[in-house]
Amino acid sequence: MQYSIYIVDDEQTIREGAKMALEADYQVEAFSEAETAIDGIKTNPPDLILLDIGLPGMDGIEALQKIKRAYPEILVIMITAYEDIKTVISAMKLGAYDYVVKPIHMDGLEVTIRKALETIRLRKEVQILQEDYLKENLPYFLAESNAIQDVIEFVGTVAKSPDTPILIIGETGTGKELLASAVHYRSPNFEGPFMTVNCAAIPRDLIESELFGYEKGAFSGASPSGKKGLIEESANGTLFLDEVGDLSLDAQAKLLRFLELGEFYRVGGTKKMNIRTRVVSATNKDLDDQIGKGLFRKDLYFRLGVIKVQVPSLNERRDDIAPLAKHFLLGFSKKFGKKFTSISPKAESVLMAYKWTGHVRELKNLIERAVLIGKGPVLEPRDLGIETSKDKTLKQINNKMIFPSLPETGIDLESTQEALERYYIEEALRMAGGNESKAAKLLNINHHTFRYRRKKLHIG
Repeated sequence: MQYSIYIVDDEQTIREGAKMALEADYQVEAFSEAETAIDGIKTNPPDLILLDIGLPGMDGIEALQKIKRAYPEILVIMITAYEDIKTVISAMKLGAYDYVVKPIHMDGLEVTIRKALETIRLRKEVQILQEDYLKENLPYFLAESNAIQDVIEFVGTVAKSPDTPILIIGETGTGKELLASAVHYRSPNFEGPFMTVNCAAIPRDLIESELFGYEKGAFSGASPSGKKGLIEESANGTLFLDEVGDLSLDAQAKLLRFLELGEFYRVGGTKKMNIRTRVVSATNKDLDDQIGKGLFRKDLYFRLGVIKVQVPSLNERRDDIAPLAKHFLLGFSKKFGKKFTSISPKAESVLMAYKWTGHVRELKNLIERAVLIGKGPVLEPRDLGIETSKDKTLKQINNKMIFPSLPETGIDLESTQEALERYYIEEALRMAGGNESKAAKLLNINHHTFRYRRKKLHIG
């Protein structure tokens, strides 16, 4: 591919000389002022900009700020007439890739440009690798509901920072670990390790050594050679702390120090360790309540939750139930050598009506069980083994209602059913103030079925 370069300099000789030297290998456009160059970026963004610091009107530093704010992916090499160290340092802090000093030596400039473009090439290759990995390795992100699509879009944005802490909040089974892995694989740390620790599953007296590691002889039973902790293992990657609300207060204090300074000591050690990693944490607990009880540090809460992500429950994203169920069905069917191909409308209705307390994890486990015991090729309600609200209602009716005895002459069952149905539809309408949707809910049927039965019985 041919890279594009903007040259922004008010000196015509430099502008035209650089353009002549570079246009054989690159697409080059030259500008005498920053304002017109920035306008050009809006319609035809370049890969690289050579930007003079001492421009008339908008100077190079101001232009650099505007460019990096709106187009952070564009690399900028500053041009300065003399080695003004303070100005150059300011430019580098604002995101400039490098700088060159006038008079410009073209051989040196071309070397700097090639290094910058190699950075762009590697960045694009990593982006392609990330996209390929995400397509192949995150199949459970089936998102048709707006609730989860908004979360995924937000995660894609905040993941671009390599080390900003993220706190994921949600009920058990909603997919917090999956979301944490999405943060990792969409971040600049993509090629680094993704380490997971369940803080609730490790005894409190061992959690510090698991996180921070320990030196030999640090405690009874310690490995003779010592051990790296998960923070060290996750260097240049992501550390996921699941159920972070279960950390002991001592471990919380050490974690806070690490988050603020990027340093820690192994248990029993005196050597300061410096590691760069992103910490993503998750909890299903109310940390505000934990803070009030003195069980969680308020300062750590704010540090962990620089970015907070609230994961919706499965009951809040019902549009995803059927797609997720079908995905799990096909996956487990292949795994267990079954021939399931679809879910019947009745079974789908059961899944849609069910109140999910374990959320996506519960749905996955339920489909796994159904595939194991079912015959297929279509998944039916009997395979699911869950009690619907209709089943519960019938049980309650059978347990609580007193039915008249059947006379010896018999009864007209259809007329009796019709009378019972008429009675309850009229009662439901009365209780709902004439609102059909509310009346349908009282009878545990959908609105369309209610309307059909009301019309059929000529109920005004």
